[in-house]
Amino acid sequence: MLVPDPKVVRELLTRYASLRIAQAERETPATARELADVSYTLCVMMGTTSTNEAVAKADELLIARTGTTAVVDAADPDEESDLSLAV
Repeated sequence: MLVPDPKVVRELLTRYASLRIAQAERETPATARELADVSYTLCVMMGTTSTNEAVAKADELLIARTGTTAVVDAADPDEESDLSLAV
């Protein structure tokens, strides 16, 4: 099985999170379409049929590749957190 590039996965997760926030703040048809596209791409890339599964697998991939997640604790921006990348 092919393993996705962690940089691409991280970019997709970032875009997914940003779109989820944008959609929650102000729902628009354009944002909904883009969120659906990013969700679909994330599912295909991670080999799942569920966005929740795709996000979880993406987190696992990033943790396995880097040893940590990308979320930084707000209390100490120089210290990495063990929080999930999922939003």
